[in-house]
Amino acid sequence: MISAAALTLMVSVFIASIVETVEAFTIVLAMGLTRNWKSALAGAGAALVMLGITATAIMLILELFMSQIQSLESLLQLIIGVLLIIFGMQWLRKAILRSSGLKAIHDEEIIFERERQAALNAKPEKRLGLDWFAFVVSFKGVFLEGVEVVFIVITFGLAAATDRINPIENAMLLAAMAAVIGALIVAIAGSIAHKPLSRVPENTMKYAVGLLLCTFGLYWSVEGLGFFHVESQSLHWPLGTWTLLLIFCAWLIVSRATISILKPIAQRKWAK
Repeated sequence: MISAAALTLMVSVFIASIVETVEAFTIVLAMGLTRNWKSALAGAGAALVMLGITATAIMLILELFMSQIQSLESLLQLIIGVLLIIFGMQWLRKAILRSSGLKAIHDEEIIFERERQAALNAKPEKRLGLDWFAFVVSFKGVFLEGVEVVFIVITFGLAAATDRINPIENAMLLAAMAAVIGALIVAIAGSIAHKPLSRVPENTMKYAVGLLLCTFGLYWSVEGLGFFHVESQSLHWPLGTWTLLLIFCAWLIVSRATISILKPIAQRKWAK
């Protein structure tokens, strides 16, 4: 039976994977419909291979030094926690600005049209029998969006697997599975629709992912502060993993309050 912590881990990665895959799919779709499907798919495939190699290399390095990593559990938690907060705050910041009206809502239709126009205006260039513009743009789009998913999978999985109080067995595998399932769902839905997946509530999902990343980041970074203790042992929250719910609610309250403060500013800005 999957524990609540493991389920939360998988849901977080699953949502993040869907968001990033939707953005990558829009780019590949624009290149395929406007330039050349063979080149666009080749670029996407090459990016997936590169992502697989990158993830595998990182995993092998982590496995090689796992004994040393486990002996520095508190330091690992601190590093991962801080990274997740930094990463999560970027997502949360954009979500707050969009919700308040200070930043335009992320629209896949607009992005698709922008990429399509760029493809139409680009000069034809053939390399290795491929439309090089379509290949490169597709490669970059899939790789850059995929790197974020790989980062989330590895950090979430590693932190969950090495947690001393509630370690999640096969956490890395569960996180990877959730990411792959999310990507497959988007790929299948996009292939059937054959158009940008604009109905996916991407902005809401990014908001949720930002909250989750910041929640886990704060939870693990505080535990990791135990590294500075004499014994370098991880600190433990009084309520254990139930603290995650309280932290999530705190981030939610702060973010909603920030949106309420920024909305009048946005209204005055656009009224000028």
